[in-house]
Amino acid sequence: MTYTRDTHEGPVALRREGLPEWLEPVARAAETVQPLQLSRFLPPENGSGRQSAVLILFGEGERGPELLLMERAGSLRSHAGQPSFPGGALDPVDGDPKTDGPLRAALREAEEETGLDPAGVQLFGVLPALYIPVSEFVVTPVLGWWRKPSPVGVVDPNETARVFTVPVADLTDPAHRATALHPSGYRGPAFLVESALVWGFTAGVIDRLLHYAGWELPWDRSRQVPLDRRS
Repeated sequence: MTYTRDTHEGPVALRREGLPEWLEPVARAAETVQPLQLSRFLPPENGSGRQSAVLILFGEGERGPELLLMERAGSLRSHAGQPSFPGGALDPVDGDPKTDGPLRAALREAEEETGLDPAGVQLFGVLPALYIPVSEFVVTPVLGWWRKPSPVGVVDPNETARVFTVPVADLTDPAHRATALHPSGYRGPAFLVESALVWGFTAGVIDRLLHYAGWELPWDRSRQVPLDRRS
C-alpha cells in the first residue's frame, strides 16, 4: 500500500526503504495483521463514527528503540490525563479518509500536539482501522520511523500535560506490565512506564504490536491494576 500526493510541505507516502533492521518486524506485521487480531472493537459497518488517526512513532534513543507518547491534559472532557499516541480527528484539509487522509492527519496532529517536524518522519505502515466505542472514533494507526528527530514538547497546555518517549525495552519488561481493570467491566493490558499508567486503546495497540513483531516477553497477566471510575 503506497499513497503519494505532493503538497507545499512535500509528498506524503508510505516507504519501507531505509528502515533500521530492528524495525522490520513491525513493518512486516503491519502488512499481514488482521483487524480482529488487534481488537474486538471494529468500525461500524454502517460507516458511522468520526474518522481519526494516531501516529505510532518509533525512534532511537539513548536506550535503544523507543516510542513517542503524550499525556492528555487532566481538564479534558474525554480521556483526561491518559497517555496516548499523538493524533486526532481528520480535517477536510487532510483529504480522503480512504487513501492518504489518515497519513496527513497523523502527521498534522503530531506536529500540533508535540511540535515535532513532520519532515523528519518516514511513514512506513498503516494498521487496520479500529473503533473506540466510548468516544465513537474510528482510528487508523499510522506507523512512523523518526528518521531525523526534532525537539518535542507541550504545545498547548490545555490539551497536553506532557510529551515523552518510552524505551521499547521498558514496554517489553515483564516488571512493567499488568492487566488494567475498570469499574465499567473493561479489562485490558497496561504498562507502568515513565511515571505513567498506559492503558485502554493505546496500551492495546502497543500490546498487539509487541506480540506480532515477536518482541513480547512472558508476563504475569494476573497482576492487576484497578482504575478509578473517572478514568
